[in-house]
Amino acid sequence: MIVQNQSVAGTTDFSFTVNRNEFARAVDLLKREVIPAVGARELSTDEKVAKVSIVGIGMRSHVGVASLMFQTLSQEGINIQMISTSEIKTSVIIDDKYMELGVRALHKAFGLDQAPAEKA
Repeated sequence: MIVQNQSVAGTTDFSFTVNRNEFARAVDLLKREVIPAVGARELSTDEKVAKVSIVGIGMRSHVGVASLMFQTLSQEGINIQMISTSEIKTSVIIDDKYMELGVRALHKAFGLDQAPAEKA
């Protein structure tokens, strides 16, 4: 996930995720190579986050899918730290201690906790 924000002061912030196994290597590379090259003012990291996504082609034609995701997480008291969307996927970054709770709540909200209907 990559998100770019421009502040009122005219600076640009980049937020992105990397696989947990690559975290230390990515931080080292940023400190050694990227920050000096681009003149960044600071590096802020957090390895205690999780990415939760909802994915499906139906998101293009069904209104309110992302809204249901946001509402469900909010009702569980789970703060969304970052959001990224496309036509068929919405991903959020949350505190990793809420990952299982968030996934279970989303499964229930989208009816994925139900047994599949038998075919006739």
